[in-house]
Amino acid sequence: MKIDKEQLYKEAQTLQEELVAVRRELHQHPELGFDLVYTKALVKDKLLSYGYEVQEIGKCGVIVCAGGKKPGKTILIRGDMDALPITEEAEVDYKSRSEGKMHACGHDMHTAMVLGAAKLLKEHEDEIEGTVKIEFQPAEEIFQGSEDMIANGLLESPKVDAAFMMHVVAGIPMPSGMILVPGGGISTASCEQYHITVTGKSGHGSMPSAAVDAITAAAHIHLALQEINSRELDPFSYGVFTTCKFQAGDASNVFPETAQMWGTIRTVDKDNEVGAQIKKRMTEITTAIATAMRCEARVEFYDFCPAMITDEALSESARTYMKELYGDMVIDMAAINGGRPGGGSEDFAFVSHKVPTVGLYIAAGNSKEGYLYGQHNSKVIFDDSILHRGSAAYAYMALRWLQEHKK
Repeated sequence: MKIDKEQLYKEAQTLQEELVAVRRELHQHPELGFDLVYTKALVKDKLLSYGYEVQEIGKCGVIVCAGGKKPGKTILIRGDMDALPITEEAEVDYKSRSEGKMHACGHDMHTAMVLGAAKLLKEHEDEIEGTVKIEFQPAEEIFQGSEDMIANGLLESPKVDAAFMMHVVAGIPMPSGMILVPGGGISTASCEQYHITVTGKSGHGSMPSAAVDAITAAAHIHLALQEINSRELDPFSYGVFTTCKFQAGDASNVFPETAQMWGTIRTVDKDNEVGAQIKKRMTEITTAIATAMRCEARVEFYDFCPAMITDEALSESARTYMKELYGDMVIDMAAINGGRPGGGSEDFAFVSHKVPTVGLYIAAGNSKEGYLYGQHNSKVIFDDSILHRGSAAYAYMALRWLQEHKK
C-alpha cells in the first residue's frame, strides 16, 4: 500500500495548534529525572484520548504500540520527557513555573512531537505493516532512563528490530524545520561523570603549618590531570574530560577539610577503551599527588552512557524517507561536521548497542532570526512552529521503514 506523504503531512499540520499547546504546558511544568508526575500524567491522558492502551514500564517510562494488525517487524520511536536543573532566563509567555527547573534541552518539544506522531499513527493504523512501539522516556539527562526501560523489557514483546529518535537543535544558522541526518558509525560521544574528593586537615588560616591544605592539593591535581589529554592520549583519538565544578570551604580564614571536583569524561570509541585509560590515569595521578601533599583522595565514577552507534543502513533509509517528505530541507551532517562524531552525549545510545538505531536532528531556531542560544542555556528558545514537521517525520519514518522491511 502506497503511503500518501502529502496527506500525512496535511494531517500533521492540522495538529500544530494542539502540539504547541501541549509543548508549552510541558514547558511551564518541567520535572527532573524519574520524578515526572505531571509530565507522565499528561502524556498518558493524551495517549488514552487517542485510543491507545498505555503500558507503564520501569521507574517512570510509558510505551504504547500502534499497528500489529499485519505481520511485520517492529520499529521503536522515542520522545524523552525530563528537564534540566536550570533557572530559566528566556523571556517567553510560557516560562517555567518551577523554580530551578527548565526544558533547556528541548525534551518538551520531543514529547509533543512524538505525541503528534502517535496520533497520526493511530489514525493510519490499518496501513502499518508491522508494529510501531512508541516510547516516552524519563531521566535522559542523567543517563539512566534508557537503561532502566531496557532492563524492564522495552526492546521485547514485541521484539524491536530498529530504533529511531530525533533531537531539536536551536541557535544554528539553518532554517527551522531542516532535518540533519548523520552517517553510519559513532555519532555522539560516551559520557561518564566523575567526583574527586581530596581530604586534608582543617585549621586556622593564620597557621598553615598546623593544617593540611586540601585546596592546594586539589589545584595541583586539577592541573596535572590536563597532561593526560596533551601527553598520554593518541592524538587521533577523541578523549576529553572537563572539571566543571570545584568546591571547597565556607570561610575566608579557615582551611577546609575537603576540596571537591566534579566533571565528565567523553570518548567516541565503541568499546570505551580510551575512557578506561583516562579513568586509570586519573585515579593514579589523583592519589599520588594527594599522598605527596599529605592528603587523601577518593575518585568516583558514575552515570555512564556509551557512545551512540548509528546504523549505516538505517541512516541511509532515514535520509531517503526524509527527502521524500521534505526534499531539500534535508541535509547530510557530514556536510557540516565532516562526518566527525559530536561531543555531546545521548542515552538512547544504550538502545543503539542492542538494535540498529539512528538519531536525526531537526533545526528549531535559526540564529539569524533571533534564536541565539543553544541547548542547556538558560536563555534558549526553541521554535515550536516546527512541531508538526517533527511529528510527520516520526510517523513517516516508521511507516516507510516497516513497509520496506517486511518479514
